[in-house]
Amino acid sequence: MGVLNVTPDSFSDGGVWSDPGSAVARGLALVAAGAELVDVGGESTRPGARPVDAETERARVVPVVRELAEHGVSVSVDTMKASVAAACLDVGAVLVNDVSGGLADPQMAQVAAAAGVTFVVTHWRGPSDRMDELAVYDDVVAEVGTALQRRVDALLAAGLSPGQLVVDPGFGFAKDAGHNWALLAGLDRITGLGHRVLVGTSRKRFLGRLPARPGAGLDPQAEPSAALERDMATAATSLLAAQAGAWAVRVHDVGATRSALGVWEMVSGVRV
Repeated sequence: MGVLNVTPDSFSDGGVWSDPGSAVARGLALVAAGAELVDVGGESTRPGARPVDAETERARVVPVVRELAEHGVSVSVDTMKASVAAACLDVGAVLVNDVSGGLADPQMAQVAAAAGVTFVVTHWRGPSDRMDELAVYDDVVAEVGTALQRRVDALLAAGLSPGQLVVDPGFGFAKDAGHNWALLAGLDRITGLGHRVLVGTSRKRFLGRLPARPGAGLDPQAEPSAALERDMATAATSLLAAQAGAWAVRVHDVGATRSALGVWEMVSGVRV
């Protein structure tokens, strides 16, 4: 899944693709690099981000989704608003990626159920401007898994079918660096829930502070690398996600992740 942010304030590429023409060109480039889905988002969900009204969000994403779909691209819409999801589904989107897991808008489950499309259920504890204060866990892997299963059960009760649902552990959403590393290490417990799993670690903060050399450990005082310098680390986490059985990975740099996954596939194909 290639990331296409048509926002002015996304953490790594805000404003770069906000013009519809450049956004469509970027989406087609992601497909050429190997993306099987292009995830179009019109509202930043970075920590501290302020909400966007539905009218503004629709104006940002609908023209881009429509044109990409007309080019034959499989498009997902990254939104927490049922009205935005419905508008995008009407012009050709095939997947709704809701980082609130249907909690932010009570109408979202109805829209997804009626459309019969794939629906991504992300682990979410609250809006972006509060997520950091909500990052408190005793056992993050167990608690995320339990919360995801509860959301799945609620969405099934609301009319979605099991085949529609994909779960996402929500890397970076109400989680600090330690929580994210623990989730990555325990990802097989999330895939073990029996649902398709989407993993989105791309360019996130916890990848910006890696050991300077083997065995050095993390330096919490070190200045984090810039978001655009985290693509190799993203590719490595995508490889780990694939090994743990993830259904898809959501990335900004599709080419780097495709190369990492290609290495894994080649080794897997000849392993005895």
